[in-house]
Amino acid sequence: MTDSIRPFYADWAGYNRRTVEAIATLSPADLALEMPGSDHWPIWALLAHTAGTRVYWLCHVFGEPGAETTPFNDPSGMGWEDDLAAPRSAAELVHAFESSWRIVAGCLDRWTPAMLGDTFRREGSAGTQVHTRQSILLRMINHDAYHLGEVNLILGANGREMIDPWPTADWLESAPVARREG
Repeated sequence: MTDSIRPFYADWAGYNRRTVEAIATLSPADLALEMPGSDHWPIWALLAHTAGTRVYWLCHVFGEPGAETTPFNDPSGMGWEDDLAAPRSAAELVHAFESSWRIVAGCLDRWTPAMLGDTFRREGSAGTQVHTRQSILLRMINHDAYHLGEVNLILGANGREMIDPWPTADWLESAPVARREG
């Protein structure tokens, strides 16, 4: 029997689900918002980039299956955010997050602790880069949080409700992982 790493990343699924639920409520006007006074991506492009990054690293760099089930099947890494003339809808972004999450979830189910140190080489603009499975999982978690923070700054600066991916107290009480007072 192999030990999946999913229990170590169990809360990530909930963060993704709550983010998807919030994305579904965003209007086209919300998705078009940008940081006032800046030359920055609109919300829809930030969200598309977030989902596309998962597919790029897991499928196009690490060779995991599933890119064809997502909107991000170009191995060059070109994504929706690279074409700002084609804004994406909340439904398209929900699909992007859900389909890219299925790839993440599959990796969390298949990968074992012993596999986290496996290395992969990638040719980048600065030359050859070496990444481990663990480093990319941490990169993706941080990447999700970073861009959700940007989205929330834009929403808040425009008087909109921000996306809250964190679990509520009632969720923590019923969580499948035993929690201990520390």
